Amino acid sequence: MSEMSPQPQSAPPSAVPAAGMPAGPATGLPGAPAGSPPAAGLPAVPAAGMPAAGMPTAGMPTAGMPGGMPPGAMPDPGRRKRRWRLVGLAAMIVFIAGCAIAMTVFLGFNIGVDGLLLGTAAALLPVPVLIGCFMWLDRYEPEPVGYLAFCFAWGAFVATGTALLVNSWSAYLFEGWGLSESLVAVLVAPFIEETMKTLGPVLLLWRRRREWSGITDGIVYCGLSAIGFAMVENILYLGGHGYAASNEQYGPASGAQQLLLIFIVRILFTGFAHPLFTAMAGIGLGVAARTAARPVRWLAPIAGLLVAMMIHGTWNLLPSLVAATGETVVLLYGYLGVMIPAFFGTVGFAIWLRGWEGRLTERALPAYVRAGWLSPPEVATLSSLGRRHAARRWAKRVAGDAGLRAMRNFQFTATKLALLRDGMDRGLFKHVATAEAEERALLDKVTAERAVFVGRDPQTPPARWDGERYHITFPDGVSRPIEAPTSPVVPIPITTYYR
Repeated sequence: MSEMSPQPQSAPPSAVPAAGMPAGPATGLPGAPAGSPPAAGLPAVPAAGMPAAGMPTAGMPTAGMPGGMPPGAMPDPGRRKRRWRLVGLAAMIVFIAGCAIAMTVFLGFNIGVDGLLLGTAAALLPVPVLIGCFMWLDRYEPEPVGYLAFCFAWGAFVATGTALLVNSWSAYLFEGWGLSESLVAVLVAPFIEETMKTLGPVLLLWRRRREWSGITDGIVYCGLSAIGFAMVENILYLGGHGYAASNEQYGPASGAQQLLLIFIVRILFTGFAHPLFTAMAGIGLGVAARTAARPVRWLAPIAGLLVAMMIHGTWNLLPSLVAATGETVVLLYGYLGVMIPAFFGTVGFAIWLRGWEGRLTERALPAYVRAGWLSPPEVATLSSLGRRHAARRWAKRVAGDAGLRAMRNFQFTATKLALLRDGMDRGLFKHVATAEAEERALLDKVTAERAVFVGRDPQTPPARWDGERYHITFPDGVSRPIEAPTSPVVPIPITTYYR
């Protein structure tokens, strides 16, 4: 059957005959036949089938509410908890804002206003490109913008401020001990910088663990923190060591030339360094987020952080070796032998992970097909970005811009549902009732989004999916059961489907 979702018989027509079978992206609301049991652990579809979106749901029990009582009719025991969350959020915003002001004042005082402005302008240039790369990785289930902004701000202001204080204090101690100041970059900076860059995502994992869908999210959150850190650090190097230092001795032209040289080295050649380092810690956090094993939850982040520190320390060691040996070729060998392989290895791994959430839908969502909540073609269209784009184009064709938005939200919600079901199967949630209530809310949202583009294609007849077969109303007005084809027809052809 080729449809984005089956439609109750009262819905407008929407199917196209293909090879003797009704085909074409028909959309609608799936419902199990009366009395059919749901799949184990899944909410039951009402006996009369799910009502069409936009129709009143009177009489349908609300998940977790006795007797179908609406949420507003019961006391809210979590009100005080939400109030404390708001207080904590406000305190975090004030804290990060204070760190931002302190860093701005420090940079302006040490490198001057001109150096601060020019350094900021140059350091901002690679930021959109780097952020875009990480957003490209997070296409299946994009993370909330607020959480991404938190990680970026944490790395830019909290992590840089703390690292600056610790590195400066360590340099003072090393000088008193008669040690070279360059040792700070090898023995201190990797540990404090990677720890502070990772601490922001760790706090997010602690407080918002359900927003972590796996390793991809760990790489994205830690990558955003590292981008913020690198941006502020580049302001100091470009505006201070570059423009301000040369301008003071040789004039503005020399300052601009030095700024350009540092830009080429730090931005064009090694602009990926900090995100690469901290991505190792992100991998560890992502592993911890999707496991129920307590030892793994602790050991995976620690292992990832240690790897990040080791790669960072190795990279910082190269300039010290150049200074000690006088051989600049050491830096080239280190760049080609360490950084480039690590970079391409991490990129390849991240691209492989990019499709993990798509493949997860093929494993987790068929349970909802058997329960009557979803149809086989709906699940089939979620398994790759190409199929998702094809479904969105179809939704826009039959329902306009509203259909496109609804299809996009439908896909994101279905992906969240797959992640939630996978987490429930893994035993990640202590409060099962809360997870089940969230599951029902996601199913209701899937139903509501689907209703925007349901039955809009005039080429497909009314159809209903009962969890095992389709019930299609033919032109003679008779509804007949049709077995689902082995390869569901969707906006683009597929070859396999796993049930």
